[in-house]
Amino acid sequence: MVVLGSGALGHAVMTGLDTGIQRVDPFKDMKNRPQAGHGVNFLLVGTDGREKITKDEKREYRLGGAPCHCTDTVMLVHLSADRSRASVVSLPRDSYVELPAHLDEADGEQHGSHPVKLNAAYAEGGPNLTVRTVENMTRVKIDHYLEVDFTSFMKTVDAMGGVDICTAKTMHDPNTGLDLLPGTHRLSGGQALQYVRSRHVDGGSDLGRMQRQQRFIAALIRQATQGGVLLNPVKFKEVSSTLLGSVRADKGFGSEQMLALGQAMRDFTPSSSEFASVPVGNPSFPVKGIGSTVKWDEAKAAKLFEALREDRPLAPAPVPGRPVRKQPAVPVDVAPSQVRVQVENGTRIDGLGTRVDSALRATGFDTTGAPGTGASRQVKRTLITYDPRWDRSARTVSTALPGSEMRAVPGQGRTVVVIAGADYRKVVEVRAEDPYQGEFGVVTGDQVVCGSK
Repeated sequence: MVVLGSGALGHAVMTGLDTGIQRVDPFKDMKNRPQAGHGVNFLLVGTDGREKITKDEKREYRLGGAPCHCTDTVMLVHLSADRSRASVVSLPRDSYVELPAHLDEADGEQHGSHPVKLNAAYAEGGPNLTVRTVENMTRVKIDHYLEVDFTSFMKTVDAMGGVDICTAKTMHDPNTGLDLLPGTHRLSGGQALQYVRSRHVDGGSDLGRMQRQQRFIAALIRQATQGGVLLNPVKFKEVSSTLLGSVRADKGFGSEQMLALGQAMRDFTPSSSEFASVPVGNPSFPVKGIGSTVKWDEAKAAKLFEALREDRPLAPAPVPGRPVRKQPAVPVDVAPSQVRVQVENGTRIDGLGTRVDSALRATGFDTTGAPGTGASRQVKRTLITYDPRWDRSARTVSTALPGSEMRAVPGQGRTVVVIAGADYRKVVEVRAEDPYQGEFGVVTGDQVVCGSK
């Protein structure tokens, strides 16, 4: 009787929950939509909603300032047809997008297609324009729309009894008030909000913040599946009523769908979830009148969304017979596969540039494969030059080349330059704290929850 799969009990505990849901119609008058694939696709949108926060909560969790009628977080969540896998793809809120022609909700005027950042779609046309924009960009048909604000997020986390988060380093963000020492922490709703909102913990800005949001969702799934929430009807109803009572959703999503999700996820483990971010071609693409935007890598993004449409896993399948590679001992913030490197030979040692390039590539770095000759041939200590905007990437390279010197060169761009010196001996293997894998940079939930390393 404890298992929600016993239908009568499941329906009994869910009775009446639909009445608290705020309804929206994100699919109204939509035409020429993508063809439906297999599985179910949710568009999960996090909005500001700070006008609902109490004065004490605003002060404690650094939620000052005027409310923003825009999206703070956008995620595409795919639940596989056999309900054995959940794929979560983060869409950067600063993504460069072309809005389709629409009626502006703010001023009532008809607008033609024009470029904006993704989070502005909600400001100009609410849920409907947000769904249209995401479908146009991804060609993935959205089945359900869920909108969560600061208040509903905090209440849901508290209803679950908090969520465990692990960090390998001190995390401090004066803007949100986040202050975590290395170790495991049980975060309350307010603390969890600080964690997922922080953008100034490191140089990763919004892209680093998306990784933390994915890490948090993995921990949330673990809490739900291993903490007894899905197997306890009373607890499940408490969490469900808290969530459904403070979200906005399409007319087709309610207690019946919530119950079906709960039943489907009973056998979930953290490894049942996989997380990816849209492949980025240019993280600081300038647009006149808008500023710096995030430009997707169109070819890689198209392959990612094709996998979702075809209900295929995003994480690479294990190769039969291939031994599992032991994780190297040196942790870094950015995975080597995400770091573009140009090697130059700063000595008169023949072939040194080629050796360094090959060694870096063998340990996972995205080298150009075309080492050059440095301006000086008298470099004694290996030098790493980098654009300050990519300082985290440069630190990954520096960790792989012990004893190297780092030098900031504003305007150099995303490619890190290694000028090999006479002191070069070897490349040390490094691993990212979030070990993204494969073509799409995917990580599974079991790799990032507490106790995974």
